[in-house]
Amino acid sequence: MTKPHRISGKDLGALALPKACPRCFWIRRRVGGKLPFQFFPGIFSSIDAYTKRMVHGWFDLHGCAPPWLSELGELSGYVNPPSSSKFHLLDPETNILLTGVADGILVRPDGSHVIVDYKTAKFTGTQDALFPMYETQLNCYALIAESVNISPVTELALVYAEPVTGVEPSDCSALQCGAGFDLAFAAKVLPVSLDTSRVKPLLRRARAIIDLEAPPPGVAGCTDCVQLDGLLKLLSAP
Repeated sequence: MTKPHRISGKDLGALALPKACPRCFWIRRRVGGKLPFQFFPGIFSSIDAYTKRMVHGWFDLHGCAPPWLSELGELSGYVNPPSSSKFHLLDPETNILLTGVADGILVRPDGSHVIVDYKTAKFTGTQDALFPMYETQLNCYALIAESVNISPVTELALVYAEPVTGVEPSDCSALQCGAGFDLAFAAKVLPVSLDTSRVKPLLRRARAIIDLEAPPPGVAGCTDCVQLDGLLKLLSAP
């Protein structure tokens, strides 16, 4: 058998989007995950990591979850999320190695687990256009967790850290510090349906696209395709 094709839960989740473009997916798999000129600002990952440290620090100090996670019910601790080198699952049917790194794995008093993903963004609920991708990503994590003995997983959630930017002039003095100023965040919890059965069909679809010798047609109106075609046209001009 050939070497397994490695796909993160988030990249697989891109196929769950209503306007998922198979052409872009095929290209991303061939060039290592990104299209030309795509980037993700590192500040968001830094704030997500900060949120995780705040949660773990509160558990270490108080033996319970911070109050702003109360919607998740009683929690007694956490598991340090394994790295992707240990947190993965090989699907034998498609020969795809499903990987990822969960932002948070929280533990209930009965020993069950809640997997959360932290988002530094304005809370919009399921109106977020990327929600189907996040939903799939978390269900991938649940499937992987069960396979590496982080079990059982009984709940999934997105935890939004929404910057509080509506400050009044009277608030400014209290927010100043020696090195700069503080920014507060309002946390919002969005439960995500636990349904790992949604993962397998996407793995099969991913394999079908990956195995194509040439890129499939793109989705009409795909902005990435439009930009890529413009670049190719420019490069082929005499």
